[in-house]
Amino acid sequence: MAEEDDARIRILQSLRGKICEAKNLGPVSGPNRQRDLCTFCTISLDQEEVFRTKVFEKSLSPFYGEDFYFEIPRPFQCLSFYVYAKSVFQRDLPVGKVSIRKDELSKYSGKEHWFSLQPVDPNSEVQGKVHLEMRFNQLITVTGSVCQQLLVQIIECQGLPLISGQNCDPYATVSLVGPARSDQKKTKVKKKTSNPHFEETFSFEVTRSSSYSKKSHFQVEEEDIEKLEIKVDLWNNGNLAQDVFLGETRVSVKRLRNDIHKAWYLLQPKGNGNKSKSDDLGSLRLKLTYIEDTVLPSACYIPLCNLLLKSPDVKPISASAAHILGDICRERYEAILPVVRLLLHHNRLVPFVSAVAALELENTQEANTIFRGNSLATRCIDDMMKIVGKNYLTVTLKPVLDEICESNKTCEIDPIKLKEGDNVEVNKENLQGYVQKVFSSITQSSASCPPLMCDVFRSLRQMASKRFPADPHVQYSAVSSFVFLRLFAVAVLSPHSFQLRSHHPDPEISRTLTLISKTIQTLGSWGSLSKKMSSFKETYMYDFFKSFQEDKCIEKVKKFLDEISSNVSKESSGVEDAVVLKEGDVQKRAQGRKRIGKKNFKKRWLRVTNRELSYHKHRGKDALYTINVKNIRAVEKLDESAFHRKNMFQVVHAEKPLYVQAGNCVEASEWMEVLSQVSRCNEGRLSTFHPSTYSAGTWQCCKSLSDNAPGCKPCTTTMLANLQLDIDCDRETERIFSLLSSNDTKLQNMEDACASMAVYQGPQREQEEYSKFTIQDPKETFHALKQLRNIMDELQAQHNIRSDPTAQYGSLDNPIVGKSS
Repeated sequence: MAEEDDARIRILQSLRGKICEAKNLGPVSGPNRQRDLCTFCTISLDQEEVFRTKVFEKSLSPFYGEDFYFEIPRPFQCLSFYVYAKSVFQRDLPVGKVSIRKDELSKYSGKEHWFSLQPVDPNSEVQGKVHLEMRFNQLITVTGSVCQQLLVQIIECQGLPLISGQNCDPYATVSLVGPARSDQKKTKVKKKTSNPHFEETFSFEVTRSSSYSKKSHFQVEEEDIEKLEIKVDLWNNGNLAQDVFLGETRVSVKRLRNDIHKAWYLLQPKGNGNKSKSDDLGSLRLKLTYIEDTVLPSACYIPLCNLLLKSPDVKPISASAAHILGDICRERYEAILPVVRLLLHHNRLVPFVSAVAALELENTQEANTIFRGNSLATRCIDDMMKIVGKNYLTVTLKPVLDEICESNKTCEIDPIKLKEGDNVEVNKENLQGYVQKVFSSITQSSASCPPLMCDVFRSLRQMASKRFPADPHVQYSAVSSFVFLRLFAVAVLSPHSFQLRSHHPDPEISRTLTLISKTIQTLGSWGSLSKKMSSFKETYMYDFFKSFQEDKCIEKVKKFLDEISSNVSKESSGVEDAVVLKEGDVQKRAQGRKRIGKKNFKKRWLRVTNRELSYHKHRGKDALYTINVKNIRAVEKLDESAFHRKNMFQVVHAEKPLYVQAGNCVEASEWMEVLSQVSRCNEGRLSTFHPSTYSAGTWQCCKSLSDNAPGCKPCTTTMLANLQLDIDCDRETERIFSLLSSNDTKLQNMEDACASMAVYQGPQREQEEYSKFTIQDPKETFHALKQLRNIMDELQAQHNIRSDPTAQYGSLDNPIVGKSS
């Protein structure tokens, strides 16, 4: 088993981006008046919704401002963004959509684009694929004549959409269509499945009968082949309601000739969902980054990983592999993130950050400009704080931010922006109260500051004092420039970006948070009072800031900065705090712990920490049931056939299994990943499990009679990862390799720069483009580049050896894009 896992290649997909805004939303059929239009936006993988923004009130050009990130746990054909008009008394009405095929996502990666909204036509909302086999057959009639038959077998379908959140009841119609004929036949209905197996064959006569004695080898007439085609439509049986179209494909009979044709086809929309050009539905601004990582076995990444982990010890630091990556990817802010995560996982981040910060300080001439730029050091520390400080921000800011967002007090103090009836003094009092609460939460939070952040701040403080010994304040400004300006002020301004709020705040709350963030940033910055006052361009902010007692604030900030950056180690209680890893609404099936009562599904609030899994009637209510994570023995998918529901998983523990249905495939994957990681080292972990349920005295998967029978399927092997930091080292190393490979030209330019500087013993002959690189020691840097190049070549060779050949066109992995009507 270990050997199989070691040889496993993982294809990991992720999507990151932002739903920015809509503009000039067009007419919506229904009773909604245009000026009262309230809208929201959703994201769907094919036809499965995986993300939803909050409702934006009464605007034809709403600003959503919603960031999203999720792992994509399954194959998909199309990514779609829908804009809906919210309706109180009836179903929400679609305004329009943006659909992007998977193979086109790379065109839009990393940049914002405006997309025109297209109409949402039920006949264009399709997904899935169908497996067909077609062949000719000669039939001898009782009179001795021969006719030619076309046999069409509908084998199966995969990935049909959910209907009203549940598996559909699909059936297929098969038609032979030509200029003067349309023969249609129908399969049986398959109940509650998105992957139906039909295995039904239909025959169609395609030529007139002829005498068998005249032709020993009958050939289909060419004119028939050119004009005939097979049309397959998939439908959901609506019983008493109208049947719902699921997709179609058309295959020309001339494709067969005299051979057997067997292939997978993608289902297509009916009529391609064409719309008239006169329909102007508006546009949607999106930012998308789709990443597909092909992760090889761990052994392939050892050389590159080891070279990167040696970076903190390399002298000078600019000759290290990690610094070289940061140097060639200066324009890509997110490029340094995989290096930070890798070094963080292996406890090598603090020495690396200290080394690159020391290099930056060497080039800093004035103490008041310390760590103000967008350098490699500041990028590393920014990423580190966002990763390590996630729970710290939640504990420190979430309670007060929830209060601010939910109490909705008016805090506008700009005379120009005041609304009729507003009292500026009352607003100023409201704002002052909020600022005091946020400021107190921050300055009293030192005990919760993660030790790794404290280690980095302590190192920064010591280096800053050493670089500018005559300035007694620089030791504090070096730390405050990160913890106040780059962490707390940003988190207050955009709480949704730090998972402190589920959605982007509405404009009025957003304005309040902006005013609080400005004040906190100034209160936490280190400098003279006159310098702080001069930072405000607005008179009203200047007057507001004067209401704070500066001396007391400085003392509180100084005490806080001392506590998070001093040489004194923080005391530990010896008890690890409970950290919430994931929580949300799910559907849970009754476990049958009570003899009386229906075993039905109920909506519950599921919550998992590093200590326990619990479910609650509602969020914030007491737990109805709790499972210690140490007692979890397996976390696995549940077959759809068990309850005729998608996105189900089971938590196997000492008592009866807990059966849970997540809202979509992304949610199901995230729940399983978190629960698997938190329980991966438990004693008594199962090696096998049952993918279905035990009912009517038998396991439905393997028909074993005993409810204690060993599982019939091997358990999924959980990849080692840092759970709380969510770090997969192999994946991070693969991303670093991809970044290096995509910047091969810059690596070559850097090599040329090193060679030029070494030959001429100085930078006087370097080309202008060489000045973009930090090269302190040309020989050491050249040596590191050669090492990188050799390792990259070997890793690329491993990719070439292990990569699967392109899937055959018409296979399950590479289905044919069939014609549509």
